Amino acid sequence: PRSKRHSCHSAGLPGGNPTVITRAIIPAAGFGTRFLPASKAIPKELIPVVDKPTIQYVVEEAVEAGIREILIIISKGKEAICSHFESNPELETLLLKKGKHETLEAMKKLSHLARIQYAYQEEMKGLGDAILCARTFASSEPVAILLGDTILHAQGPVSPLQSMVDLHNQTNGSVIALRKVPLHMVSQYGVVSGKPISKRITRIEGLIEKPPREQAPSQLAVSARYIVTPGLFEKLDTTPPGVGGEIQITDALHALAQSEPVFGLAFEGARLDIGNQLEFIKSNLLMGLEDPRMKEPLWDFIQSLKQP
Repeated sequence: PRSKRHSCHSAGLPGGNPTVITRAIIPAAGFGTRFLPASKAIPKELIPVVDKPTIQYVVEEAVEAGIREILIIISKGKEAICSHFESNPELETLLLKKGKHETLEAMKKLSHLARIQYAYQEEMKGLGDAILCARTFASSEPVAILLGDTILHAQGPVSPLQSMVDLHNQTNGSVIALRKVPLHMVSQYGVVSGKPISKRITRIEGLIEKPPREQAPSQLAVSARYIVTPGLFEKLDTTPPGVGGEIQITDALHALAQSEPVFGLAFEGARLDIGNQLEFIKSNLLMGLEDPRMKEPLWDFIQSLKQP
């Protein structure tokens, strides 16, 4: 379908009637200052890991979890993201003439992954403000939020987002992906406090954005994936600027947790933050070693680096 562009002005778990999560918001409006100069002309979300842009992994994760409609929040100068997911008849004709049928099918599939729409965040006022741009799209239903510059690499066959959808369907509550981080890294993330319900599930009581190490309530860091109820938008309406002078989704989620159930789900695996140069290199190595086309030669190369 043709993309459309919009302007942006278990035990202990409460039960509920299952809801179906069919919509996702992918914020991708930020300037990517941590990845300059590479991100000056190329949106950081389009920087590839192995052979696919980061945001394509994110969209595919959403689709695999049952998402059918996606709103990508962009800013001026990031229209290349729109082009990536739209069909390109000239390119498809060229691939057909050259007999590159496998690549052609991949290109056709790319433009039909989901119904993708776009909204502009006019000013960079934080992740919370970007989410507010999607209020009409959310349409008073629970929605998934996936950060467009971060891949969650699961260790098992079920993606973190799918596990979150399953937990939401059990509880009807908001669900936040969590990952335990070293104490010296807590100041880089939103961090949660709460009561453990099981090994992986926490009933969240509070969240704090980028706390100093000595003020961190735990080592459980918010990790780039959320499923939120419509109540989040009400909280964002009254959330003042926080850390960095921006409207922080963490602050709105803290307020939400005071009025309705919010759960954290710890996942096993890696958070691949493509906005960070070192993590970007690690991500390519990790994903490259899982690619059968290059696994052996890449491993041989890594091993050769150990030689004196």
